[in-house]
Amino acid sequence: MARINLLPWREELRRERQRQFMLSLLMTGVLGVILVFLIGLVFDQRISHQNLRNQTIQAEIAALQVRIKRIEELEQTRARLLSRKRIIEDLQASRSLTVELLDQMAKSIPVGVTLQTVRQQGMNVTYTGWSQSNARVSAYLQSLETNDLFLNPELKVVRVAENQAPNPGEPYEFQIGAKIRPPNSDVDDEGYDDAGYSFDEGGD
Repeated sequence: MARINLLPWREELRRERQRQFMLSLLMTGVLGVILVFLIGLVFDQRISHQNLRNQTIQAEIAALQVRIKRIEELEQTRARLLSRKRIIEDLQASRSLTVELLDQMAKSIPVGVTLQTVRQQGMNVTYTGWSQSNARVSAYLQSLETNDLFLNPELKVVRVAENQAPNPGEPYEFQIGAKIRPPNSDVDDEGYDDAGYSFDEGGD
């Protein structure tokens, strides 16, 4: 019976398998490197795109901040202009009110009453003067009460003058306080608090 030596063939088969295995490892490594490169490229593109979006957003935010600052400056300018407008209107109203106050004061003074001082502090006014009698003071107070310009006229002081009056026929000194009704105001008398007044015996 003939004998066949299979050792060389088996050795050749083993070497072929090793070669194929190494080739497979090499191909796998190459594919892995290519895959990592592609993944890195995709991520780089996404990062670049996101950075571009961030830059765009930052530019828009900066533009909005400039607009907001401009709006704030305009609001401040508007507030200053409105403040000046109110000051001018208040001055004009105060001048008109002073003229009307003097006019009404002249119309409301009865005979037998002489005013010494008229003091205005804001919307409060104080009259001091001399009178022939208490009745004349009461008449003056009633005259103020019927005047639409005044609110809550109140007699603060009436007494025999401690100092000599300019007119001997007017021996009484008095003090009347009242509030001035604001222009275009419908508020009633109860809407105002009483204010304190002090009598200046020496006069101005």
